Amino acid sequence: MGEGIGDYTKNIVDLRRHMWGAGVEVELRRLIWQIAVVGKYISAKIHEANRKQAGFKNIYGEEQLSLDRGADDILKNQLQFSGFVRQYASEEQDDIIKIGSGSEKYIVTADPLDGSSLVDTNLAIGTIIGIHKESVFDTGKKTMAAALYITYGPLITMVYSAGCGAHEFVLNREGEYVLAQENIRLKEKGSIFSPGGLRRDWVPQHLKFIENLEKEGYKLRYSGGFVPDINQVLIKKGGLFTYPALQKSPNGKLRLLFELQPMAFIMEQAGGRATDGRKDIMTIKVEKLDQCSPIYIGSSTEVQMAEQFLS
Repeated sequence: MGEGIGDYTKNIVDLRRHMWGAGVEVELRRLIWQIAVVGKYISAKIHEANRKQAGFKNIYGEEQLSLDRGADDILKNQLQFSGFVRQYASEEQDDIIKIGSGSEKYIVTADPLDGSSLVDTNLAIGTIIGIHKESVFDTGKKTMAAALYITYGPLITMVYSAGCGAHEFVLNREGEYVLAQENIRLKEKGSIFSPGGLRRDWVPQHLKFIENLEKEGYKLRYSGGFVPDINQVLIKKGGLFTYPALQKSPNGKLRLLFELQPMAFIMEQAGGRATDGRKDIMTIKVEKLDQCSPIYIGSSTEVQMAEQFLS
């Protein structure tokens, strides 16, 4: 006889069961689960906006702004009375917001809807979250307890790490996040690269690095969205994403606190690396909320190669 439904469901590992088995502390796993649930609400808001604006492309700019703010409101409101968060900082806020009673254990940073400008083209976008124990105005290695990102695409997926590897979950039809891949590990060397910024604006060292990747036969994979491009490197288990220093923007355009450090935390847990071309992203001190940094993130071979060209 084949497996029955009961036998099949025994083999399914959902998010809460996985975090419990991984030994994630109680408060942290409850917070991660709450944020994962928020991802369902944000996804519903994206789909609602797409249906509402179908055929009205001329006003999509307004809807994009509404989506960004709406995602931020959903996150902030859901965390307000979670019992685990004392401060909230996001790309949509000018300052850190005090929430809860002030005695809670964690600080949450968020890019609530990364890549929202891609919504009207039906490309994947995402949410990026960092969970900190101490002040965010320090180095990520010192303060970060966990990080996660949610990708809203053909499937809704979530990758999280609480310092015990990087793990991928898929939202199933029953509304549960179920384990897809546990302990994702990057290969030492990949075969894809995602370079941001206009080629004409790259500094000479970066241009030579990219030309070297092209000479070695790396395949170009760039959507214009940070979350889907990082997700591709991680799920394909190798490669590189970069948004470099530009001639007129020496710090690039991606924000250290809201985007780069959470992704660096996850990538390092998968055996990869993340640098600004010289320094480990997780060792850079955050001095202001909108601080930007160049980024080279992915397999160790490609990141090391970038450092050699930039040194």
